[in-house]
Amino acid sequence: MPSSPNISAIAKQASPISVGPEAEADYRIVRETLERITMHWREQPSLEVLAQEIGMQPIQLQRVFSRWAGITPKQFLQAITLDNAKALLRDSASVLETSYEVGLSGSGRLHDLFVTHEAMTPGVYRSRGSGLTIRYGFHPCPFGLALVMTTDKGLAGLAFADPGGEEDALEDMCNRWPAASYVEDKGKTAPVADQIFNPENWEAETPLNVVFIGTDFEIRVWQTLLKIPMGKATTYSDIATQLGNPKASRAVGTAVGKNPISFVVPCHRVLGRSGTLCGYHWGLTRKKAILGWESGVSSANG
Repeated sequence: MPSSPNISAIAKQASPISVGPEAEADYRIVRETLERITMHWREQPSLEVLAQEIGMQPIQLQRVFSRWAGITPKQFLQAITLDNAKALLRDSASVLETSYEVGLSGSGRLHDLFVTHEAMTPGVYRSRGSGLTIRYGFHPCPFGLALVMTTDKGLAGLAFADPGGEEDALEDMCNRWPAASYVEDKGKTAPVADQIFNPENWEAETPLNVVFIGTDFEIRVWQTLLKIPMGKATTYSDIATQLGNPKASRAVGTAVGKNPISFVVPCHRVLGRSGTLCGYHWGLTRKKAILGWESGVSSANG
């Protein structure tokens, strides 16, 4: 089991310059909160629970803790949870096992610390995007040019292109929702691109919201893809088994190939049964580049 953080070291970093009675009282509150979170992080205690146990109002605890530690109690809890989750995954625990071990309700919650997702109504999909406005822009990224497409609810599309291939990439994506309205708006899409491709912006407190537009089965497959942690891989048959239909590998493969939000929804982490890379809608070379880049990021953050 992963070791707990050194509470004394953390508390020392937050120790007060002043040693008056009020400062000492605040310090005891912060230290007790740190200890309670560290001891009971699997229970995922809320701010209200922590405040009740310490005998304070939630807003008072939030202010004292944030002033001294520089982060909120929730942020500290998330850091503790993720540190333990990373260690479990490095030890080859499954995503679902890891989620329950660290006190989360299911594997989707683990990834929700960084990405949230929702689905458009079936009507939007059936109408081929009629009434939907999609803003788009091309931006440089580690894998060529990224075509970022957003709606007012979040990221709806992410594709790749090489210089000179922008028109083909845009046409490919627009054909998925041909009745939608498309507006080029790099001002809107640039911050999204920066959040996606800059690991320093992968913050639990500001998750990226993605919007799925597809059939019910496709959305279920894409949601399953979100549960594959960086540095890990799965197979089409494994996904079919997770969905309760082990014989649906071919259908899963088709849905994976239609994934409209590349990289963020990591279809590149799906391999063939024998471990082969298989195909990739945006090119096998790019798939290899993405996997290599993720391996480097994982090692740097490990």
